[in-house]
Amino acid sequence: MRALPDIRLTSLFLDMLAAEQGAGDNTLQAYRRDLEDFSAFLTRTGRRFADADTQALRDYLADLDSRGFKSSSVARRLSAMRHLFRFLLSERIRSDDPAAILSGPKRGRSLPKVLSISDVDRLLACARTLSDDPKSSGAQRFRTTRLYCLLEVLYATGLRVSELVALPLSAAGRDARMIVVRGKGNKERLVPLNEPSRAAMAGYLAAMEAAQSGKATIERSKWLFPSFGESGHLTRQHFARDLKELAAHAGLSPRLVSPHVLRHAFASHLLHNGADLRIVQTLLGHTDISTTQIYTHVVAERLKSLVRDLHPLAEK
Repeated sequence: MRALPDIRLTSLFLDMLAAEQGAGDNTLQAYRRDLEDFSAFLTRTGRRFADADTQALRDYLADLDSRGFKSSSVARRLSAMRHLFRFLLSERIRSDDPAAILSGPKRGRSLPKVLSISDVDRLLACARTLSDDPKSSGAQRFRTTRLYCLLEVLYATGLRVSELVALPLSAAGRDARMIVVRGKGNKERLVPLNEPSRAAMAGYLAAMEAAQSGKATIERSKWLFPSFGESGHLTRQHFARDLKELAAHAGLSPRLVSPHVLRHAFASHLLHNGADLRIVQTLLGHTDISTTQIYTHVVAERLKSLVRDLHPLAEK
């Protein structure tokens, strides 16, 4: 039987991930990019997924290293290869698994970047000031109010940026104290809203209604943060750019500020103030608590400070 081309095998593999494991769009796109790069390398050496041997896989990993890929990126590519070849073996497209005996690069688990509470306060204060600026035009007022709302909701909930920008309009209900979030693998979870985030939502909805009743530049949409793009809602990249501009305006380094860093700040600040790790896991939507444990470094620092400050034999 003639071997299927790599592009076809990739499609079959991604279909399996989506159907059987509930993989989200971002995960599928990442796998596709990694496997397309792997396929391009094999093509240059006259190989395909169907006939690549272990040495061909080792050569590809060496090629990644020569291109300056970080160990974390190489490990991710190796993970994609392992999943692919297990799939091909289970589907009897191959009779062996050339990735089974490969070992990945050693890598330490890096700690997440975290903003201090005072840094987040500066961001929020700056966003609030910009949204309240009476000199702003209608369009500017809408954009700054939207950014302030995004920031308040993100820090109040710890949502993934993809979850945040895709919130439905119903999430901003008048009496909503909890929102239903659809996360990875299409799983739903309840996340509470605090009073500042609810107030920011109310202010943003008023600004959006004013924009719609004025020049109708923003069409009515099912999304809380609509746009004219293909998705129908604000993109992650657009929000990230606005957030970096805000960071610069607030006197913070833009390279240290991103939506994901604010998600880290949400989790770390909760743990620092005594929140239970299981609760934080639920709020973040982590399936495995080991993913949440990366944040326990802040708990360790808190315990050290308690011993230093409260132990009877500590130096005063």
